[in-house]
Amino acid sequence: MPFAALQCELDERAAQGLLRRRQLLESAQSVRVKVDGKPCLSFCSNDYLGLSNHPKLIASLHAGALQHGVGSGASHLVSGHFNVHQQLENELAAFVHKPAALLFSTGYLANLGAVQALVGREDTVFADKLNHASLNDAMLLSRAAIKRYRHNDMAHLEQLLERTKSGRKLVISDTVFSMDGDLALLPELLALCELHDAWLLVDDAHGFGVLGKQGRGSLTHFNLDSPRIIYMATLGKAAGVSGAFVAAEKVVIDTLVQKARSYVYTTASPPALASALLASLVVMREEEWRREQLCELIEQLRTGLAGLPWTLMPSFTPIQPLLVGSNENTMALSEGLRERGIWVPAIRPPTVPRGTSRLRISLSAAHSRSDVAQLIGALHELAR
Repeated sequence: MPFAALQCELDERAAQGLLRRRQLLESAQSVRVKVDGKPCLSFCSNDYLGLSNHPKLIASLHAGALQHGVGSGASHLVSGHFNVHQQLENELAAFVHKPAALLFSTGYLANLGAVQALVGREDTVFADKLNHASLNDAMLLSRAAIKRYRHNDMAHLEQLLERTKSGRKLVISDTVFSMDGDLALLPELLALCELHDAWLLVDDAHGFGVLGKQGRGSLTHFNLDSPRIIYMATLGKAAGVSGAFVAAEKVVIDTLVQKARSYVYTTASPPALASALLASLVVMREEEWRREQLCELIEQLRTGLAGLPWTLMPSFTPIQPLLVGSNENTMALSEGLRERGIWVPAIRPPTVPRGTSRLRISLSAAHSRSDVAQLIGALHELAR
């Protein structure tokens, strides 16, 4: 049989407790969902501000579809770049205080396109060891030399930068690390880039909309502004819709338009999504209570989970990882919560290092204090 080897690999993953299965969602994304036929309280979604069901976004999506249709029909460079796409790019650039921005269909495509367009065989990429898979794949496909530094270890990064004497230097990093919930040391990263004449590409997928005044992201949170910074953020998490963008100096964006393969050779996202995202930016600016609510819920959770036999990793973001250890124990804890009507995903290798399997608790402004109390109570009950 031609696929016997594939089945053996799947069987081995299952034996190690690493086989993944898709959960069937039968309701709109929310904190209360119906999954695999059963209602449950969800702590899985990256919809950090609870905007995926916001009536203003839904109304804007509907109006955008009536005006522009459903599909874009072509890539941006052929005939798929609508006026509403351009309006959104202008608004996004202004929102994150950058001269220009470029839309991508996903954050994965944005990272692939940006890194490949900016560096090549004669250049070097410096990457945090806990970066997202999209950044890892992007640096491999760029064919640049790769130097990975220990997580948030600025001394190690400085050593690597000092040893590199030629070619372009590009430092790439998550801002909020998606499985740990901690922040990159952005001021220190920028200082090293300035010292060693390097560019800094930051992936703010989990910071945009959450961190900084009005949710303007990690650069605003740290009060950073430099032409060296190339900023990427996704629009399907806190923004509540779909897509991603890169914001940078105009010469960088012009280069991406010409050379980013994942932009040039991809059909543009539906223009109606851009309409919804314009509404999302308005809500993020105006409804500051959503970020305030998140901060209160994070504090409630961290206080309530004190004393458990599992370690709550240090994070002040909506990503709250509960470190369990083995694959089997993590899966058992996740299933125990599901039996109590609570959905929290078990994260296992290769997404995280071996021996560090965890529950990844994601909080949303749409959660209530009673929702968080229910999760806290269930985890204490399972601990007993």
